[in-house]
Amino acid sequence: MGCCQASIAGNISQYYTFTTPVPDMYNSTIWSYSPCSYSFVVEEDSFKFDRSYVHSSSISASIIFLMVCIFALHAEYQKRKLEKEKERFFDQNGGQILYHQIMSKQVDTLKIYTQEDLKKATNDFDESRELGRGGHGTVYKGILKDNRVVAVKRSKLMNVAETNEFVQEIIILSQINHRNVVKLLGCCLEVEVPILVYEFISNGTVFEFIHGSRNNYESPPPSLDTRLRIAQESAEALSYLHLSTNHPIVHGDVKSMNILLDDNYMAKVTDFGASRTLPKDEVQFMTLVQGTLGYLDPEYLQERQLTDKSDVYSFGVVLLELITGKTAIYHDGPKQGKSLVSFFMLAMKEGNLEGILDASIVHAGMETLLGEVAELGRMCLAASGEDRPSMIQVADKLKALRSTWRKKLVIERSFVGLSSAASAPWYPPPSSTCSTVPHMTGIGIDTPR
Repeated sequence: MGCCQASIAGNISQYYTFTTPVPDMYNSTIWSYSPCSYSFVVEEDSFKFDRSYVHSSSISASIIFLMVCIFALHAEYQKRKLEKEKERFFDQNGGQILYHQIMSKQVDTLKIYTQEDLKKATNDFDESRELGRGGHGTVYKGILKDNRVVAVKRSKLMNVAETNEFVQEIIILSQINHRNVVKLLGCCLEVEVPILVYEFISNGTVFEFIHGSRNNYESPPPSLDTRLRIAQESAEALSYLHLSTNHPIVHGDVKSMNILLDDNYMAKVTDFGASRTLPKDEVQFMTLVQGTLGYLDPEYLQERQLTDKSDVYSFGVVLLELITGKTAIYHDGPKQGKSLVSFFMLAMKEGNLEGILDASIVHAGMETLLGEVAELGRMCLAASGEDRPSMIQVADKLKALRSTWRKKLVIERSFVGLSSAASAPWYPPPSSTCSTVPHMTGIGIDTPR
């Protein structure tokens, strides 16, 4: 049957053949790749056998054959079910829309990855590849086929209600080209919640850079110039997002954990899980407030209206972290956590600014500069969004301050390195004024690991 045949001697007048019963499914499924069935011919006189035994052995073979068929069909069914599920998720997440945009060359910087691609890149999302966990998902270190290192973010929740809106935001984010914004490289849409792929940033977060250095005695604390440069670069990134042509982008979750540092300690704003694209000069009403305690704009919290001034307030908190060395919610002894903003505002009101500033950056001759930076922070933290400056004004002010105070900042930076070496002579002199932080990088990390 099928492809098997054997010649029979001409002097034989009678013969018997025994074949395995063939189920109906054979022709439709198995026949496509195994069209052969077998029988055998023997001399009856020289090979006596028990036909009942042979019959029992056809039956056994049939059962085994049937089980194999059922297993193969079940595996095929599961495979097709998985493929259909992937197709459903792909369409549900706007994959067709994005695919057509890519094919029509309207989007040329974004790649669509398969789930298998990213599983291989992250060793099936192994815990050893985990870079950090945040409110919006978990980030893994991935290595693609071309040996490029990336950050792979598995989100917990879909933060947009409509597919078209989500796809448009991915398209917009993929077109962002600013040296101080982490680049979105691609996405995987054939899963329930899309997986995003970003460029990998190597030197951790600004949070670690500021606060982690307290536990690293081999490195001096960051200099004032370095802190102001990080602030300026972060402000320039946010102003770029706010001024994006036709599609202003409000980050929505600005904090020191969402600003990364590359090999050269250049600031890179990341984690757009809470971001929104807004029509120019408009606000967006939010039914669910997203953000992080200590950084949330009180006006946004009360009125549920997200604007670019919400980012300005959150940036003001980051600026305070940079000049005070304290976290947004900090503990002064065993007491309950304090609000850095409240403490700062009280110090400004009482004229006790020096009492809250990081002692490592308070030096003779720098009082005026620190006062100007503190005043800029106070303006960013105004209760009303209308009274706050725009991010472009903040960025320009920081740039002007660094330019004006350049010479004294260089002297201050040298002073930090020398004083650190003098206070800890048992350690080798640092090779850089930048703080060395633990190697941990992520996209949107709420709690440092």
